[in-house]
Amino acid sequence: MIHIQGQKSLWEVFHMDWVTALPPSADRSYNACLVIVERYSKTPIFLPSHEDDTAMNTALLLWSRVISHTGLFKNIISDIDPKFTSALWTNIHRFFWE
Repeated sequence: MIHIQGQKSLWEVFHMDWVTALPPSADRSYNACLVIVERYSKTPIFLPSHEDDTAMNTALLLWSRVISHTGLFKNIISDIDPKFTSALWTNIHRFFWE
């Protein structure tokens, strides 16, 4: 476990988790919700998603709906699989540096 240092500005650190097994929506058949909560202000963002989204899909969703407005963050606090987290970070940095 890593100790998260005090953050200096908003959106440096956020919590991320999914709410799954939702009834499919009518328009794009979303069946999950990616929940992002900024650690300091507790500001939530709810992003419709799919249970079977890949790390690439999630990175694209984060990039287009969160990072483009808040800037690149320092830490994600989540209980997702380490392989998924690694692929997520790789894809986020690919979007950022390309």
